[in-house]
Amino acid sequence: MSLAASSRELRVLSMTHGATVPGGVFDEAAVAAGHALEQWTVPNGDPPGPPPSFDALLVFGGSMHPDDDEPHPWLASESAFLKEALDRRIPTLGICLGAQLVARAGGASVMRATEPEIGWRDVSLTTAGADDPVLGVLPATATVFQWHHYTFGLPPRGTELARSPVCLQAFRLAGPAWGIQFHPEVTSSMLASWIEEDPDDLPMPPDELLAESAERIAASTAQGRALADAFLHVAAGRRH
Repeated sequence: MSLAASSRELRVLSMTHGATVPGGVFDEAAVAAGHALEQWTVPNGDPPGPPPSFDALLVFGGSMHPDDDEPHPWLASESAFLKEALDRRIPTLGICLGAQLVARAGGASVMRATEPEIGWRDVSLTTAGADDPVLGVLPATATVFQWHHYTFGLPPRGTELARSPVCLQAFRLAGPAWGIQFHPEVTSSMLASWIEEDPDDLPMPPDELLAESAERIAASTAQGRALADAFLHVAAGRRH
């Protein structure tokens, strides 16, 4: 993949599920790289185009669970959109709820985790993860921000890239597509808004999490930017 190819403009779709769960670091990376970023708040209406009209998809988090189709009927439509993207081999990367929906579209089960993971936790790369063109930019053990109650199984023909003591944390499909359970896209303002919205969900006092986050957010942002840049580099190489 040439540097010239990776610098060409992509049409990137940022798929979000609420005002406080934007693309954060990943959207910022796409804009900084000179790509054309379009945003779709999925619960609010139809996408700005079918999957083939985009060169890359970014799918972010949300407070709903990935199998809550009855209260959120748009989840089934989003899963169908993502399945078409996978079938057409459009580079796709999902985070948290987005990863769960990519896993669902890829044929995996989604389920409640054995326990929630909330706060700063360590995840470890597998051997395949260390060699992966996207997850491989992380250290062998990375401290990342988590906030989830659900998880996913490994999709058929998927490759496990990272794991925590609780559950699978990242996978790759041959699409190419990636799912990442933790939150490399999170910014300080996003994190603060999540804590303000749902303090009772925390296993620690809000002030304690805010203080730890102030110490860790710079490293997290750097890791998120590296992941975003690596994904966009792969997407650009497949287009050209």
